[in-house]
Amino acid sequence: MTVSTVFIGIGANLTPEGYDSPRAGCRAALDRLTDHGIDLVAMSRWYESAPVPMSDQPWYLNAVAMATTSRPAAETLACLHHVEAAFGRVRGVRNAARVLDLDLIDFGGLVHDAPELTLPHPRMHERAFVLLPMQELAPHWRHPISGVSIDDLVRALPAGQQIRLAK
Repeated sequence: MTVSTVFIGIGANLTPEGYDSPRAGCRAALDRLTDHGIDLVAMSRWYESAPVPMSDQPWYLNAVAMATTSRPAAETLACLHHVEAAFGRVRGVRNAARVLDLDLIDFGGLVHDAPELTLPHPRMHERAFVLLPMQELAPHWRHPISGVSIDDLVRALPAGQQIRLAK
């Protein structure tokens, strides 16, 4: 059985029903991943970031989790979607406010391009709310397609993204 190290982006800017904050919902969702054979290894600090693209939505709470799983990539993504749905996530309008967002950022360095699953995440290199927390967890990580280091990806981030450490 092959065990893969995966990076999962987690975020929310709304509070799921039954929780007192987006952070409480995100933490509970991470705990729920274990039920699906996705075991948390490490967690970045939490960040707050302005919505991308800018809008009047509340700011997002974001982090990145490092986990291991013996599931294949497509099954892992399906598990993330299942957990999102259990927390009330309804997929509709792109970039809409949400109670939970779980993104499969990297799956053991796998490169895969299909409509149902693209790895690494196709927009990760443009997003400070992914790269900054991931840099904490994996300072020697390199983009599986470009080979660019995480430090260089952070330096090349598009300007204007508003992000800060969460309190």
